[in-house]
Amino acid sequence: MDATGIVPRIHIVGRKNAGKTTLVCELVGELSRRGLRVATVKHTHHNHELDTPGKDSHRHRISGAVAVGVLSAEMTGVFIPQRRETDEQTRYAVFRKLFQDVDLIVVEGDLSTTALKLEVWRSELRSDPYAASDESIGVVISDDNPAVSCEVWPRDGLSKIADHLLQRLKLPVSG
Repeated sequence: MDATGIVPRIHIVGRKNAGKTTLVCELVGELSRRGLRVATVKHTHHNHELDTPGKDSHRHRISGAVAVGVLSAEMTGVFIPQRRETDEQTRYAVFRKLFQDVDLIVVEGDLSTTALKLEVWRSELRSDPYAASDESIGVVISDDNPAVSCEVWPRDGLSKIADHLLQRLKLPVSG
């Protein structure tokens, strides 16, 4: 949590098969080893049902429940329907409440965010990085040298990526 009491949130963005999930998993592991409590969110622009139609939790929601929780001895899940026009602050507010005991929220995806975006880019995908035309991207993580105006951090140095991130977000490390 930062000085304002808000959990910092970063977004790992990039094109399909750029390595977003791999970087998220590696970064979570590295930051966790350093003593940070990290939560993740997978953003999707696809409109698919996350609950299982026909299951009790799904039936509760379609009956009108504004939120549905699923609880077992080992896992907790929450389904909260949202309207398409919901703004970014409202969409992510639920995670600020649910994840208030974490140090950092890492979101995979969501180019439309105003939070810090780190783009994973590989030249073999044969497309320009989003950062070439999107000035809202703060960092490109790549083993190449893309023509972008933002910072470029080397992909092969996970420890250095974590160092840069912690410094940029001014997050303390206990481990």
